[in-house]
Amino acid sequence: MPDVIGRPLAADLPNIDRIAAFKAGMGRLAAGVCVITSAHEDAYFGYLATAVTSLSTEPPSLLICTNKATSAHDPISRSGTFCVNLLAVEHREIAKRFSDSNLRESRFASGSWKAGITGAPALETALASFECEVVRQVPFHSHTIFIGAVCNVILAETAIEPLVYLDRAYRNIAVS
Repeated sequence: MPDVIGRPLAADLPNIDRIAAFKAGMGRLAAGVCVITSAHEDAYFGYLATAVTSLSTEPPSLLICTNKATSAHDPISRSGTFCVNLLAVEHREIAKRFSDSNLRESRFASGSWKAGITGAPALETALASFECEVVRQVPFHSHTIFIGAVCNVILAETAIEPLVYLDRAYRNIAVS
């Protein structure tokens, strides 16, 4: 059944076309690049993410959307903590390590990491690091939405030049 201007409705498209269209459309949404980290049983875990959103300021909270197949998913769920580290343009090597599962064992070999107040590692040169305690987990198909209460924020004292992801590539943006 077409919509009012004659286009097919999403429900009428084959599933593969909807997924491809969704991915192409979301690729046009510029997003800051983050490394989500956690610590569990004396080990560090982390992955690269753009699915991070502030949720509220009262109380300070944010949410992350984590694929259940990600190696950090269960450690976040079990430890009840995570840290969102906002990457700068100079962190491309760190972004590469955290996006490649073949480099999982050496992810924390790049950059200077320090356990924060929750135990989750914070990147010392991140634009900002948000240390969070999980207050709610919402399963949704292949992912879990973790809602975190912000316990601590660490701000960089350097110029802000964020690493941005757009159309399947890292981008620099002009900051005035």
